[in-house]
Amino acid sequence: MINYHIIKSAYAAPKNTDFCLFKQRKTIVDKTFFNKKLSGLDVRFEAQKIAFAPVVFQGVRLLWKMGILAVLSKDAKAGLTPKQIAKKTDVSTYGATVLLETGLSAGVVDLVDDEKYIITRLGNFVLGDKMTQINFNFNNDVCYQGMFYLEEAIRKEQPAGLKVFGTWPTVYDALSKLPDTAQKSWFDFDHFYSDSAFNEALPIVFKDMPAKIMDVGGNTGKWSLRCLNYNPDVRMTIIDLPGQLEKARENIDTAGYGDRFDGKAVNILDDSSKLPVGHDTIWMSQFLCCFKETEIVSILKKAAKAMDQNTKLFIMDTYWDRQPYDIASYCLINTSPYFTAMANGNSRMYRSKTMQDCIRKAGLTLLEDTDELGLSHTLMLCKLK
Repeated sequence: MINYHIIKSAYAAPKNTDFCLFKQRKTIVDKTFFNKKLSGLDVRFEAQKIAFAPVVFQGVRLLWKMGILAVLSKDAKAGLTPKQIAKKTDVSTYGATVLLETGLSAGVVDLVDDEKYIITRLGNFVLGDKMTQINFNFNNDVCYQGMFYLEEAIRKEQPAGLKVFGTWPTVYDALSKLPDTAQKSWFDFDHFYSDSAFNEALPIVFKDMPAKIMDVGGNTGKWSLRCLNYNPDVRMTIIDLPGQLEKARENIDTAGYGDRFDGKAVNILDDSSKLPVGHDTIWMSQFLCCFKETEIVSILKKAAKAMDQNTKLFIMDTYWDRQPYDIASYCLINTSPYFTAMANGNSRMYRSKTMQDCIRKAGLTLLEDTDELGLSHTLMLCKLK
């Protein structure tokens, strides 16, 4: 069984934020993630938890979404029967019973006095932890239906699961057209993890006071906005697909920084595409993990052509072998199937060594890297050889 505890950190988390973490550290990197002695019965139990994971996921999610955990939290000590919960929510006694029993098996509620349920520490965590809720929403609203097509995606190396939303070559082409719920959950997931590292990355990037920064894969412009606000003299250029670029331009204009912003619509995978020259810093955040290895090398070669000997290239991403806690590695590794089934069919969350190899193949030199920025990020600084 997995033992949990609460600490004031989550893979180098922001201060004053509670997260639930595995006690063991770095067992994934050492050899195996679940590297401990289990009895035969325990092994069988763990196997059944995997087999029923999709069912348990939905049951616990509905305990949260349908307000049952919130009701139990208000009556934390006395506990409530399914019938009492039904009166306090829009759920029938039958429905409440089904969900509560699934929650009991998952450890988010406990049964006392034979018929009353109370919320557990884990249940309170599901109810109150932002990261857990963002992961729940992302997996449910973006990934869940599409994961049915994971085998097809694996075999074809195409995002076969994206068909549940429509016909697009990648999720990045679809972002501006996804259903509102899926779109919100996608951006909440993306921004929660990347934004956590921005504050710590800004002093590093601005150490030598860059005048012009090119934000490749700038998405909705959050990093560029941070830079424009951080330094009143810097000029930002965002490189992205037309849909994302339009949204970024709108956000930056609204913030009043339009006079220091340029945008260029570029399909970075087009063989004829180029990155503009004349920037003293190039920034790529949670960008290269969206491509397969050969494409990463190609993109970095394009960056190299836009650089001179003084240009700095910063790559900020998450690598599962650089995490101080197993829970971070676990989450990162299990984000990879999203890239396979939904995003583009051929990228994943990489090991740091893989990225280092791509940097070298592109004719660049890795000068330094900084781990544990925000939630699980590593910042790599590269220059031309």
